[in-house]
Amino acid sequence: MTKYQFTLILQGRLELTEDIADALFEAGCDDGTPGTCEGVFSIDFHREAESLEQAIRSAIWDVKTAGCQVERVEIGAEAILQPV
Repeated sequence: MTKYQFTLILQGRLELTEDIADALFEAGCDDGTPGTCEGVFSIDFHREAESLEQAIRSAIWDVKTAGCQVERVEIGAEAILQPV
């Protein structure tokens, strides 16, 4: 499997609380680093999967399982051309 790097931007102006962090971890986002900057909540992922699409879909599923909604996905060109 290949490890892919991408960022999920969550909907709303969420605060990174211990409860949200725990819910994300328990939902399977243990390969993601959550954070907030200027009111934007994001999670940087380094996820192993068979494809980039599978990595993104599984991360979105895990975030939804934790009770959050994804607004968009951000991927750098280098991640598409050459996975980490």
